[in-house]
Amino acid sequence: MNEPRTGSETTDCQKLVIVTGPSGAGRSTAIAALEDMGYEVIDNMPLSLVPRLLAGAPLGRPLALGVDARNRDFSPARALALIESLAARPDVSLDLLYLDCAPEVLLRRYSETRRRHPLAPDASPEQGIAQEAGLIGPLRLRADILIDTSALTPHQLRQDLRTRLMGAGGTGLAVAVQSFSFKRGAPGGLDLMFDVRFLRNPYWDPALRDRTGLDASVAAYISADPLLDVFEQKTTDLLLTLLPAYRNEGKAHLCVGIGCTGGQHRSVFVAGKLATALADAGWQVSIRHRELSRRAVMGAGRMDRGEEA
Repeated sequence: MNEPRTGSETTDCQKLVIVTGPSGAGRSTAIAALEDMGYEVIDNMPLSLVPRLLAGAPLGRPLALGVDARNRDFSPARALALIESLAARPDVSLDLLYLDCAPEVLLRRYSETRRRHPLAPDASPEQGIAQEAGLIGPLRLRADILIDTSALTPHQLRQDLRTRLMGAGGTGLAVAVQSFSFKRGAPGGLDLMFDVRFLRNPYWDPALRDRTGLDASVAAYISADPLLDVFEQKTTDLLLTLLPAYRNEGKAHLCVGIGCTGGQHRSVFVAGKLATALADAGWQVSIRHRELSRRAVMGAGRMDRGEEA
């Protein structure tokens, strides 16, 4: 990733977001969202023409470029070289936005839409997904903003982008708080992560097992743990100490992950508490509960049978 930019940037600096990721992960949705946010958008522009586009004076508004393996002169080495050259320019403020998605979710999306994969139109989508992963994988490692869209609806992706990039537009540091399940792995793109599996687990109370951390009875159960107040106070103090420092170094978006076993009870409740505390302190905060969103997207009525929350 780039070193964070300082407050020395001026209006002479061209704001640029390069949007990439595997086909089917939501790049078109992101491009449309950026256009709605006031970005001038150019999709699938040949990489060789990008320096020429940025050769003149700043455009007066932010610019978003869609890049993927279908670009006419795309190669991983050429794309990375371009990104590094742009990042080194004092007149360009660059963010590489990578939209990621689990291969099995991409496959399901292709199956549902009956689309052919653009890199393997005469073969199975699995082949195209694997081929594209090999081509654009290096860009994922270089990403400034990494969003996993596996469990996101288009509306949630738009909301996430607005929260993250409004901070980049000069309104301050945007903080995203996300709850998740360690069983499913930590989300990509987290800057800070906290494990709350030490708290009382409502899963073991049959009356609370199918409820979530948004429920008042679950909140009361977790709040009875004497460690909660200590953890909440110390973690809030830590974040309120770090956030101004990150902002002063030019960081525009910060992702905080709160994890528990199943992502249904403890992490949901604690993420809500921390998000409220940060918002009350004046920070721009968004919150998302990954496993609850996944459950809603998949249309399931409850967590997987036997999965401890």
